[in-house]
Amino acid sequence: MTNVSLEKLLDKSEKSIYKLVILASRRALEIAEGQPKLVPADSSTKPSTIALMEIAEGKVQYRVKA
Repeated sequence: MTNVSLEKLLDKSEKSIYKLVILASRRALEIAEGQPKLVPADSSTKPSTIALMEIAEGKVQYRVKA
């Protein structure tokens, strides 16, 4: 099991736990629906964990629609 540091995740989401939760949940849903993973992970890793790993590595970012 992979542990992702909360501090590292908050740095990637502008220090907002709300933005982090929204970003992770949306990305996890995309992964569950079949979108390709942006980080290496085995098939037993949950989509939510993969989403957090992607955020921690800076491969997924929060963006506000204008």
